[in-house]
Amino acid sequence: MAPRRWPDELATDELRLQQEFLQFLRQTAIDKIAGLTHALATAAPLATSPRTTGLGVIKHLTAMERHWISITAAGADLPSLWQGSPDPSWNLSDTDTPEAVIAAYQAEWTHSADALADKKPDDLAEDGQRTIRWILAHVNQETARHVGHLDLLRELADGEVGE
Repeated sequence: MAPRRWPDELATDELRLQQEFLQFLRQTAIDKIAGLTHALATAAPLATSPRTTGLGVIKHLTAMERHWISITAAGADLPSLWQGSPDPSWNLSDTDTPEAVIAAYQAEWTHSADALADKKPDDLAEDGQRTIRWILAHVNQETARHVGHLDLLRELADGEVGE
């Protein structure tokens, strides 16, 4: 597992603080599937949620982050990974190994950093409907919610618990 760093407790820069919390949550998400075999990372142990797998959660987080930060906030010309119903971002393919899915998620972090490079919390997103502040708060809550799912999936996979 890679080391995580809590954000600065005396932070005064709101955007930086939100980005630091997001990075903390991202690393936590990756740590939750680190070391799992392909079989355990792709297992769907919840009968009522057959597409909810560790790798599926990470793929969904990748798609969600691209949609909200790169496309909605910054107007980046990137393909959506989140189009269709039901949401296809949870679906796994034969090429979705833990390494590949984690690498795609980490690559998305670079897109997000680029998208936010010149933004301020009060700036309107490119869609003109929300502020950057709102988008980052939403991405943080969505990521945190899914890290909770990963907590449960990891415990069911091999018994590992903890943050």
